[in-house]
Amino acid sequence: MIKLQKIPSYLDRDTLAAWIFLAPALILLGIFLFYPIAYLIYLSFTTGSFTISGISWIGLSNYQRLFSDSDFWQVIGNTIYFAIATVIPTIIIPLGLAVLLNRSIPLKSTLRTAYFIPSITSLVAVGLGFRWLFQTQGPVNNLLIALGLDPISWLSSTIWAMPVLILLSSWKQIGFNLVVFLGGLQTIPQTRYEAAELDGANSWAKFWYITLPGLRPTLVFAIVTTTIFTLRSFEQVYIITGGGPLNSTNLLVFYIYEQAFARFEFGYAASAATILLIITLIFVYLYLRNWDNSN
Repeated sequence: MIKLQKIPSYLDRDTLAAWIFLAPALILLGIFLFYPIAYLIYLSFTTGSFTISGISWIGLSNYQRLFSDSDFWQVIGNTIYFAIATVIPTIIIPLGLAVLLNRSIPLKSTLRTAYFIPSITSLVAVGLGFRWLFQTQGPVNNLLIALGLDPISWLSSTIWAMPVLILLSSWKQIGFNLVVFLGGLQTIPQTRYEAAELDGANSWAKFWYITLPGLRPTLVFAIVTTTIFTLRSFEQVYIITGGGPLNSTNLLVFYIYEQAFARFEFGYAASAATILLIITLIFVYLYLRNWDNSN
């Protein structure tokens, strides 16, 4: 009697059908995502060049130079300051607004739309608008003069230039996080609030013991996405300050752009981009781990 061998799981009909349907997407991901990442990492160990023949292997020299460069560490400090100062208000403000807009109030739909509009506005257009608002003879300084205050050189000050970028980025991100929090609030059963009211809980107690725990996955998602948004900030720096004054608003993505396309040091720029990639992957890992724990 002939004994039929069991077909390996990776060769059965359902598995083959799944791979056939996945193949187009995997090919596109390989071409436009995995290959560029692999080439970026490879380039960080070379001199980098416009042509393949001009590339030569130099090992860890780019990373040694990067970690000994005072400008790079200043850029890292700028990026951390920018990220923290942007993430905090873009989480707290939309969370409070979402709790308010989740209730029955007049013009609720209109307010939701008004808060969301900045998130779909072109960052280039917004940057040009903020540059006009905060220029030396701009409307903001004119308002300060009208109030009897001294004008401020917003964009040429090492102290005030960064807050302008933070204000722009926060204003741009608040609408997106507001929609995310509103969606998260819809997943919290209303019966929990009704039971809390029967127990005599006030508004603060319901927010602290019901709303915040119920929004934990949403909060983690909002924090991670907002952090990644701030880490990849480029347009506002390019349009408003150009990284100045005195490198005080130079963020990591703009620093990479300068090294690659102003100084044509592609290998060095690739090493800085690899560091940015590692930082971003760390935040993604933390989000996925938290998501698994929540589930």
